Amino acid sequence: MEKHAVCPWCDTEIVWDEELGPEEFCPHCENDLKAYRTVSFSVDNDGGEAVEGRRAEASGIPGGRRGAPMDDELDGYRHTSSRLLLLEEKLERILDGQEEVPECPECREFMVQAGTQTIADERYRPTLHEAVGQPLLPGPFQLVWYVCPSCFHTQNRLSSNDRDGFLKRLGADSL
Repeated sequence: MEKHAVCPWCDTEIVWDEELGPEEFCPHCENDLKAYRTVSFSVDNDGGEAVEGRRAEASGIPGGRRGAPMDDELDGYRHTSSRLLLLEEKLERILDGQEEVPECPECREFMVQAGTQTIADERYRPTLHEAVGQPLLPGPFQLVWYVCPSCFHTQNRLSSNDRDGFLKRLGADSL
């Protein structure tokens, strides 16, 4: 016989098998179901009637919704600030204008091109490979720097012109 439960965090129905027992974590939001606590309170409104309610208390649980508004207050919508919306719009316009949009290896957000850096001959000594007979990446060359707007991880890549030259030098004797 199957039993049903509702996750107190995401309000999703959880069906579990009697042989396996109840779930310890919600399969949808992955919050700990056993550490959920409720606080009951009553508030007198202007008419003198008591209004009952309950609110989740996270008490240090990862993924908990400490201070989150009750579901009645949300009216089915996720509230956000206009500043955040403007920031997201501007970020989308920046990403649309980029030639490449790499994904952050840390958090999987799209990275924003921050600028280019020229590596000059004085500060860089290319390696001369015997198999090729010339440096694969002679100076000066350019690196394109990217920054993640979410976790601020940075990474760089060779510019597209320098990539083409690198590949030409790498395959020079095989043609």
